[in-house]
Amino acid sequence: MPVNLPLPDAAALYPVAGLRIGVTEAGIRKVGRKDLTVMLLDAGASVSGVFTSNRFCAAPVQVCREHLAGGEEIRALLINTGNANAGTGADGLARARRSCDALAQRLGLTAQQVLPYSTGVIMETLPVERIEAGLDAAIADARPEHWLRAAEGIMTTDTQPKAFSVQAQIAGRQITVTGISKGAGMIRPNMATMLGFIATDANVAPELMKALALALAESSFNRVTVDGDTSTNDSLTVIATNRAGHAPITSLDSADGQALFGAMLEVARKLAQAIVRDGEGATKFISVVVEGGRDAAECRLVAYAIAHSPLVKTAFFASDPNLGRILAAVGYAGITDLDQTGIDLHLDEVLVATRGGRNPDYREEDGQRVMKQSEITVRVGLGRGQASDTVWTCDLSHDYVTINADYRS
Repeated sequence: MPVNLPLPDAAALYPVAGLRIGVTEAGIRKVGRKDLTVMLLDAGASVSGVFTSNRFCAAPVQVCREHLAGGEEIRALLINTGNANAGTGADGLARARRSCDALAQRLGLTAQQVLPYSTGVIMETLPVERIEAGLDAAIADARPEHWLRAAEGIMTTDTQPKAFSVQAQIAGRQITVTGISKGAGMIRPNMATMLGFIATDANVAPELMKALALALAESSFNRVTVDGDTSTNDSLTVIATNRAGHAPITSLDSADGQALFGAMLEVARKLAQAIVRDGEGATKFISVVVEGGRDAAECRLVAYAIAHSPLVKTAFFASDPNLGRILAAVGYAGITDLDQTGIDLHLDEVLVATRGGRNPDYREEDGQRVMKQSEITVRVGLGRGQASDTVWTCDLSHDYVTINADYRS
């Protein structure tokens, strides 16, 4: 079960003006499950995306990048689960393009106005014929309020859908931000086996969209890790339908830009953290906060060393305060001139180590008390400067092995 992650309420997910969503069962991998989703955008929307850093990226990632770079107005998104269409070579690219063409023909668009997304098993042929057969039903299902159906329709090993929504005021107008994500394994920084879609009706200048998407990813999805694997299909797509009626936002540094970014970041972080809370086999949600660095980059280096360590993660699963594992991760993170005598370590409010050694007042029962909690903050002080950064992760349990061993069964 996810760690302190409530099920989304369809009534609390606000429709975004200018966007409709349709979902159907196309039998892409399994019968009787939602697995094909379309997002249909009215004319005038602006779209941007951030994609996996994995050089072995999936065919739909390659096609998305091509279509976004092509400059045509994006009018539709096509998402399938059950098959990643990755590791499929030229045939996979052809099938991704064929799926775009099939949706475009039904909507009176060009194929370059469609963005494709796939998630699921790698190195299996995409059953594009099933996608084509399901498109009419997906289009017929399209409604502005179908966010929860879409969150369900993009799941793979997720145990529950992930969706959040907020509203804010910009220039006297109420704007809406709603988003969905999926992902539970192969999650690490620089995106992962995750799909994220965040839409707003705010008016955003097209030239600002790339910077907005990058800033959102950097402060949310690029701060989570489940197992340290970077997948082939990661995609975060940001949509502005430009229907809110205020003047276009041209800078994230303006008051309106800050208000928009704050609302969108709230949704993005909730979606990213939901992926960790629903990490495969996860029983604990862990915030790793590193302070006192010379810059944020070295704080992240230490945070990820801790968050990726199987020894640290299994200790958290066992509620075993074997906290030397954390100090060891700090030491091998890659800061070559790190002075261990400046390091402090806290578990929540418990000071475990100070000046590089065990706190004389630390008692193991205090560490174990914190380790038994479902939510834990690890705080490391480097004693080198004023910078800080945070990464969110989970523990590593027996169920993680079981889920991934049985994934294709």
